[in-house]
Amino acid sequence: MEKENTKEALYDLCQAFIENRFQTIQNTIAEIQESLTSETKSSAGDKHETGRAMLQLEREKAGNQLAEIQKTKAILAKVNVTKTSKHIGLGSLVYTTQANYFIGISAGVMALHNESFYTISPDTPIGKLLMGKTIDGQITFRDQVFTIIDVF
Repeated sequence: MEKENTKEALYDLCQAFIENRFQTIQNTIAEIQESLTSETKSSAGDKHETGRAMLQLEREKAGNQLAEIQKTKAILAKVNVTKTSKHIGLGSLVYTTQANYFIGISAGVMALHNESFYTISPDTPIGKLLMGKTIDGQITFRDQVFTIIDVF
């Protein structure tokens, strides 16, 4: 039962991570929009055009980041933490001899129940190696051999 709680808690932490990034980007876009508006009112000439162009580039970059966050949210929405399988897949909690992993989105290392878990996407190099493997399976990553101890 605790492993299921761990999966749910890691999922919740991933959701909070995504929401935080989403809010940060939304705030950035709002600030850029505000700057564009004030730039229009206060400047004229070449300096004005350069400032606007830079702000437009920043807005485009923030828009691209927002699109990436939306994709990541969509991937996380597909994770089913109540499903368990012997084969590693999206939503799996994986214990290996080297580290513990939650297969969902790339959100860094998260500490839970005095353990560390790497929250990774199935598209990361180690995620690709783990996908489809089962208990007692082995992978080699960066010259280290990982043995899969448990999968939930």
